[in-house]
Amino acid sequence: MNLKELRDFYIDHLFNTLISFWMRFGIDHEHGGFFTCFSNTGDVLKSKHKYIWSQGRFLWMLSRLIYAFRDYTSEKNLGQIAEAAEKGARFLKEQALLPNGNCAWVVDESGNPIHTNRDGSIKEAAPGEGNDLGISADEFLIYGMGEFSRAANSREYFDFTLKLFDSVWERLSSGNFKSFPHDKPVGFKSHGKSMIMLETAQELADIARFFNDPSADRLERIARDSMQETLTVFVKKDRKILLEAVKEDNQPAYKEMLGSYFNPGHSLEDAWFLMHLAGKVQDRKALHTATEIVRWMTTKGWDEEYGGLPQFLHIDGGKPKGIIAEQNKDDHMILELTENWSNKLWWVHSEALYALILAYEHTRDSWFMDTYWKFHDYVFKTFPNPDKGIGEWIQIRDRQGRPEDKVVALPVKDPYHITRAFMHLIKSLERIQHTDA
Repeated sequence: MNLKELRDFYIDHLFNTLISFWMRFGIDHEHGGFFTCFSNTGDVLKSKHKYIWSQGRFLWMLSRLIYAFRDYTSEKNLGQIAEAAEKGARFLKEQALLPNGNCAWVVDESGNPIHTNRDGSIKEAAPGEGNDLGISADEFLIYGMGEFSRAANSREYFDFTLKLFDSVWERLSSGNFKSFPHDKPVGFKSHGKSMIMLETAQELADIARFFNDPSADRLERIARDSMQETLTVFVKKDRKILLEAVKEDNQPAYKEMLGSYFNPGHSLEDAWFLMHLAGKVQDRKALHTATEIVRWMTTKGWDEEYGGLPQFLHIDGGKPKGIIAEQNKDDHMILELTENWSNKLWWVHSEALYALILAYEHTRDSWFMDTYWKFHDYVFKTFPNPDKGIGEWIQIRDRQGRPEDKVVALPVKDPYHITRAFMHLIKSLERIQHTDA
């Protein structure tokens, strides 16, 4: 395919395979909000629980379609998408926040907070356990509600979003927050904090400018500071790596399992977060580092035997290894690193596709385009569901590429990574074509 054909391929796959699935099966027409707890293959809705982080991401998807892809689908489809987004946003505005102003982690079909096990089954709350288990629920609600406020041109929803953002920033700055489902290991700090605040703050800054709101400059400063934390603390150029965790004093811990692994999917996702902001603020040094992260991750991460990117890898390649300190032996991440490291996940590979194309757009280095095609061939042979009647992707594969029916992080089949990556891919390919014309 040439680049125009590739763009058309992504438009077709986005609307006729991915969005089609979620509009048919993922909309709660009765209560508002969205269904995302499907089986790995997408053929069974396993529960109607609504995890707020997944709800916010679903809302982002619908809202970005309304805002930036109005001319890519029919008025009928657009109307259905807009209706689902409006009902979902209203449901979340009314049901997602707890009396303390934080987000519930998960609610039932009608919006009542509940507690669930990692497999999605309902459980009793532990003594003293609240319903606000992880700040990522708040962060992704900001992401979705902010995008909806712009798509709907609603100052009311923007004000709601900005207030929640300020609450999140205060909690993060004070250290008074929870990080379920991947709780921060004792003695370590996580790349995820600066990563998600970079993207959340830069997106909300753009939306603030849409509303001519003075918070835009403050939000951009937070995004810049988050970018610099990632680049100075977690990026190790001498090792050509972006670490997921360092010690609390910012020093690497290469001898420990928790300090010597990398997450190719997170790194590639953050690489394009970095490229987006570095491009906006014309930080050429940061932009170069971001494109190099894409090179490192797609080279170090690639499974030469079976193809694709494992979920976690040691910085020198292969299964994560190293010392497990006594204080960390019960950390959930140890289980993930030892038992689930070789999973091939749908979202990781969609992030890789976009990161490679965007790196090519910025550098015009043919290496990125050549590597893209290697990933393209693997991804579209591996993840799309062979049952065209279902559509969507089979989200979890083992190292050899065989489907696995298991839970990764949460019992959800989230539409967000693939659809977001494909939307960004389409726009990047269009810019490349326009520039080259």
